[in-house]
Amino acid sequence: MGNILETIKRFLQNKNTVTILAVLAGVIVLWYFYNRRVDEAITTIQIPYAMKAIDTTGKIENDNISYKEITQSTTKDSDIITNPSELEGKYVCIGTSIPANGFFYRSQVCDEKDIPGSVAEDLEPGYALYTLAVNARSTYGNSISEGQYIDIYVSATTDEGRIIYAPLIESIRVKAVRDSSNKDVFWDSTAGDSAYLIFAVPENVEGKKNIYRLLTLTDLDKRHSISLVPVLRGHSYTQNPGSTEVTSEEIEQFILQNYSWME
Repeated sequence: MGNILETIKRFLQNKNTVTILAVLAGVIVLWYFYNRRVDEAITTIQIPYAMKAIDTTGKIENDNISYKEITQSTTKDSDIITNPSELEGKYVCIGTSIPANGFFYRSQVCDEKDIPGSVAEDLEPGYALYTLAVNARSTYGNSISEGQYIDIYVSATTDEGRIIYAPLIESIRVKAVRDSSNKDVFWDSTAGDSAYLIFAVPENVEGKKNIYRLLTLTDLDKRHSISLVPVLRGHSYTQNPGSTEVTSEEIEQFILQNYSWME
């Protein structure tokens, strides 16, 4: 036994032997990785794809899913969904779409809860929706977005010809921004410029002024050419919002003075 171990020891200590073993080990490693690459290049898998185009926010239905056979290497390090179970109950994220015969990518697929619903679905009791007509210029080049807190100023002319430009409401939250086709400007990639800002404001809330009525009356007063102007504030204004309040009682009375019958 001792002679066998001694022979093996001398064999391993031989420089030529070590070199040969190292070369053999290298060949084996190269052979393994080569065959692995070849297998990946020729092995095919079934990948789900959309038979018909699915627009943004559309649900991914099972009857619109078929499969294509592609090589496994194609999906390596990609965002392509290979497991159809990942598509169950999913929707196409806002801002994107799946073309006909297109694969599904994880960055394009989301849950229903991630799709913004109707602006009225979470409206608090006593609040009403008010829509302010705007354009790209009055929104600072479409810079006013959903969730921001802004101020609203009044621009008007008195009976004496005096020009009024003053704050009316402070710290009002933008609930949604829509284009002229009612598409969500910041969620729908096909939307145009901002055309409407939507707010949820008190109408019948104890302890709060009827801001909805106040804003609505400005639309009725053609005599004084009243217009509402959105005023964009800084990032910290939105991060630390105050209570939504009527800023000026004087301007409020100016708006209400011709509508005392509505009190």
